[in-house]
Amino acid sequence: MKIYRLFAILALLLCSCNAQQNVLYLQNIESGTESIVADNSTIRIKPLDEITIVVNSKNPELAIPFNSSSNYNALTGAVVSNTTGSENSLQVLTVDSEGCITMPIIGRVECAGMTREELATKIEQLIREGGYIQDPSVNVRFATLMLSVVGEVNKPGRYDIKRDKLTIFEALALAGDMTIYGNRNDVLVVRERDGKNIVTTLDLRSPEVFNSPCYYLEQNDVVIVNPNKYKAATSEINQNRSFWISLTSTAISLATFLTVIL
Repeated sequence: MKIYRLFAILALLLCSCNAQQNVLYLQNIESGTESIVADNSTIRIKPLDEITIVVNSKNPELAIPFNSSSNYNALTGAVVSNTTGSENSLQVLTVDSEGCITMPIIGRVECAGMTREELATKIEQLIREGGYIQDPSVNVRFATLMLSVVGEVNKPGRYDIKRDKLTIFEALALAGDMTIYGNRNDVLVVRERDGKNIVTTLDLRSPEVFNSPCYYLEQNDVVIVNPNKYKAATSEINQNRSFWISLTSTAISLATFLTVIL
């Protein structure tokens, strides 16, 4: 009996260790360990992104024609401000399919592949070179930044990104973290690039995740958390059970009907 108990205890310990390995993030990494993170942390502007641009100057009147909150007549110099109360109603500029936006006065500006800061610097340079303002200050913001998290998470859905830098772990936190059935070594990130969907698999148990180009997420990424084998097996059992229950119910109904008519 003692031998059987010993085997049972060993089996429980092995199962416990295996279960722990299935649910822990960043395994086999010691405290204080330095990891190299992929150098792609800043979101870059893509076609169909929506952005707002505000131009400022020490002389505010010089900046008015460039701001998307105003309509500027180049012939008369008149400005019609679209304001509600004391707050400006900023117009949202959509990056076209060729990666450009059209701004008042300076016209078409290519911006795809740039960061917000790079686009702001480019617009400031165009304004200075055109002789419009000598001290322009430009602020570029994303009007909409979203990503989707689906699968084995507690709150699947589409989430707004409040800043340009968001990791895969932060995205999972937005979705309430993985369920216990989430497969931590089989997390997919679907990213659109040049009209094609690129799928990257992440193993969140390994420190190598820091080196992935998808460690930092981009706008419109889709994070898919696949179920582990236990959840998949349970799902299959439930489906088979439902099938046999349905089949049995149909057979009983048919037998009852035949008994009545015969």
